[in-house]
Amino acid sequence: MYRTAIEKLYRWKAGKHRKPLIIEGARQVGKTWLMKEFGRKAYVDAVYINFDSNSRMADLFAADLDTDRLIMGIELYAGRKIDPNNTLLIFDEVQEVPRALSSLKYFYENVPEYHIICAGSLLGIALHEGTSFPVGKVDFLTLSPLSFREFLMASAGERFAGLLDRQDYQMVAAFKQTYIDALKQYYFVGGMPEAVQSFIEEKDFTEVRAIQKRILAAYEQDFSKHAPIEIVPKIRMVWNSIPAQLAKENKKFIYGLVREGGRAKEYEAAIMWLCDCGLIHKVSRINTAGIPLKAYEDLKAFKLFIVDVGLLGCMTGLRQGTLLDGNDLFTEFKGALTEQYVCQQLKTIDNLGVYYYTNDRGSCEVDFVIDTGTQIVPVEVKAEINLKAKSLKTYREKFHPQISVRTSMTDYKKEGWLVNLPLYAVEEICKCTDSISDQT
Repeated sequence: MYRTAIEKLYRWKAGKHRKPLIIEGARQVGKTWLMKEFGRKAYVDAVYINFDSNSRMADLFAADLDTDRLIMGIELYAGRKIDPNNTLLIFDEVQEVPRALSSLKYFYENVPEYHIICAGSLLGIALHEGTSFPVGKVDFLTLSPLSFREFLMASAGERFAGLLDRQDYQMVAAFKQTYIDALKQYYFVGGMPEAVQSFIEEKDFTEVRAIQKRILAAYEQDFSKHAPIEIVPKIRMVWNSIPAQLAKENKKFIYGLVREGGRAKEYEAAIMWLCDCGLIHKVSRINTAGIPLKAYEDLKAFKLFIVDVGLLGCMTGLRQGTLLDGNDLFTEFKGALTEQYVCQQLKTIDNLGVYYYTNDRGSCEVDFVIDTGTQIVPVEVKAEINLKAKSLKTYREKFHPQISVRTSMTDYKKEGWLVNLPLYAVEEICKCTDSISDQT
């Protein structure tokens, strides 16, 4: 499989002011594989250290953090000399030894010639709990599940992804059934690397579901093992409520759906824990459309999406035939799955602010409003071929955006202020809107 994040790692390696790199992301999104693959491709040698239950490394970092001493200890552990210019040091599950995280400051300040990449399945939680290392001494990269583009490359081939990259929508339309078929498969399989690998090799949807169930079970175990004991039940309740939250016509998160009479203060810590784990995306409401959108964020109103569309389908027990063949039983949930998919793709785009809009009366809702840094773009999501855009028109009359986007199963088409963007091309939204802005 090809991961676009590896290109970011090559840029990191070539950077003049390279710092130790921390890769964040949920468990089982492929962080360990990516680090090892990068070490294999880009370096003469890679030294891999897993800090989980590693008493030698715990002892090494427990003493002073003198970098010469640490390098000597790592060389003894690896059984070979480390060439700072040609060796990649990989620290995995680094949150298990917090002083190893703290040491990154000294590696950067004292021996910046060493190339160090770190990751951990619950690293986001360790960082937010105040693990001691100075901000500004490390770089960050967030790894998500495979995007639809990455899935398309694995399943249909690079040429089909290349057409989307080039925005050759006339040629895309000629082969649209290939994209639609791949999109339906992606709704079921999702982007967790193990599930994708199994599907590409075996084409067995039953095995894919078994893998997804194992991943969900591992997440449940993490709740019990790593979360503060007093919020574990609340984490489970929030997590298990998300499919029902998304199935509503208005997908705003309602505490009363978690537990009758539930209140914000009871569940805020649980939601924060799930966010820090990388297991959920929190998309806040905005009530006006100015740059930057974050300045207009309504912290009390938000939607929650989970890390992967395939896992959402697994949580709801969605069957292969229901999804792939089109079934009336699926109609109610199709909008939720589509919105989850779009959110997941938007979250793979660097430096993109993702929000949603409702007016104060609740009579107008725009599924997503994105901040590209140069413009605000409202995005309406349609699960099928639905060309009504009532909310977009209402939003446009109030805020006058240069471009509005409706994403659905229709072909690409620009109609004045409105761009119809196929669902399978939603990752290209910034290229699309930027190129249109340049033309006007």
